[in-house]
Amino acid sequence: MKKLLLALTIAVLFIGCDVLQQLPQAAGAGSVLTEDDAAKGIKEALSQGLAKAVLQLNKEDGFFKDAKYKVLLPPDAKKIENALRTIGLGSMADKAILQINRGAENAAGYAKPIFVDAIKNMTLNDALGLVRNGDTSATHFFREKTTAQLIAAFTPVIKASLDKVEATKYYGDIVNKYNNFPTTFTKLNPDLVSYVTIKATNALFDQVVLEEKNIRNNFAARTSDILKKVFGQKW
Repeated sequence: MKKLLLALTIAVLFIGCDVLQQLPQAAGAGSVLTEDDAAKGIKEALSQGLAKAVLQLNKEDGFFKDAKYKVLLPPDAKKIENALRTIGLGSMADKAILQINRGAENAAGYAKPIFVDAIKNMTLNDALGLVRNGDTSATHFFREKTTAQLIAAFTPVIKASLDKVEATKYYGDIVNKYNNFPTTFTKLNPDLVSYVTIKATNALFDQVVLEEKNIRNNFAARTSDILKKVFGQKW
């Protein structure tokens, strides 16, 4: 009889453990994760990633001295750069590239409110799925859902930034000079706003991806209680 009771007790314990393993594991004793917590956690992770992205890029040389993000002349304008350097006017190309990057650096500072509004519009179901999916799913979802709107909102900001540092003027000067060469048969468009807008937006998203990975995989990167609670779980 005692052996039977012992066997039943062990069986109950194993069943209980199996059930517990199927539930989200709380980050701390007595911690209960709610759907609201999950939504707050994923939104805060994106917000933290965005804040770091802006901090990294919205400064002098944030683009220009970063080999990964430095904005070069558009591919169609490469022939201009080569031609200018061939005839000893490489400084014109260099000045245009510098000012284009200064424009992107300046514009990055205006990204935060645009991105924050998009984060606020994320639904509860969206947030829950992104917590569970892991990896960089939050940034990917955010990018898929908001890129068109962000580019539309960001374009006038980029244009204003490029105008402010005279990047459009310098780029226009080298395009016009190239277009006036006697040997130039295919004229190039001096408008570069959309090109720089896409480059700057991609750089911001790339930085958010890095921070999302960091938060998911590195306990020290979870700088608030809600991040620790949500990303300290096993789903």
